[in-house]
Amino acid sequence: MTHASNRNQVVEIDENSGFCFGVVTAIEKAEAELGRSGELHCLGDIVHNASEVERLRLRGLNTITHSDLENLHDATVLLRAHGEPPSTYETARRNNISIVDATCPVVLQLQKRIKRAYDEGRLRMESGQASRMPLILIYGKEGHAEVNGLVGQTDGTAIVVQSPEDLDGLDLDGDVLLYSQTTQSLDGFHRMIEAIRQRKKTGEFEYSDTICRQVANRLEGLRNFAAGHDAVVFVSGAKSSNGKVLFEECRKVNPRTYLVSDVKDLDLDALTDVASIGICGATSTPRWLMTRIADIIRDKKDNG
Repeated sequence: MTHASNRNQVVEIDENSGFCFGVVTAIEKAEAELGRSGELHCLGDIVHNASEVERLRLRGLNTITHSDLENLHDATVLLRAHGEPPSTYETARRNNISIVDATCPVVLQLQKRIKRAYDEGRLRMESGQASRMPLILIYGKEGHAEVNGLVGQTDGTAIVVQSPEDLDGLDLDGDVLLYSQTTQSLDGFHRMIEAIRQRKKTGEFEYSDTICRQVANRLEGLRNFAAGHDAVVFVSGAKSSNGKVLFEECRKVNPRTYLVSDVKDLDLDALTDVASIGICGATSTPRWLMTRIADIIRDKKDNG
């Protein structure tokens, strides 16, 4: 199939798209360990991008599951930026597994905050200072790796809520503590706060804005970037929650926003009639992949 040529077409990569510092650190730690030993296990995909996972696999990074971890002994395992519950560290100690801990500092601080709140509530219960435990809510995606790690700080008692409807049926009239997965939207978090306030009749309500600003602050810039081009190619892995949110935000301001996970998803015919193409991505999107896609579009423009 041939593609019409548009030699005046401008192709621009968003300077602020790509890996957040937590993902950068995790990949750097993985590459350093692979450079030393040539082999490393990673508990779950190191980043929600299949192309980057494959690149590191070819260097010796073996992705394992939690079930695999239970049967693994005398090995080295990297914990990715999402973080892990205490049970993972217990399994590692039991199986003589060396941990390369790449938990994002923002996630680690959140884990500590939730664990402290849970432990304080339990102590108050045990000492008779309180008649019930505070209800700990986590605004986030059920089953997400980061959220699993957060829930684990409470011995599995925290409740995950993703929309105000998830509050239906919960007893909110005791003390309620609300936290957020670090990559959730600020607007959604504020809607959750208001929904809890409207439903509560008694008891204290405290919330902690634990959303990562490096992620949250990208949103406005990404909207402006998308609005400034005739068409947008948004590059993101299918598993990326952050990618889904940011893609939808781009599409709101620019309906001609196309989601691709790799080069194979690129529809060049859809881009032939536009003068300006913006390429951007999620916090889990490698820069090299956005550059490769930009080069393919430019090559078709010049040689179409």
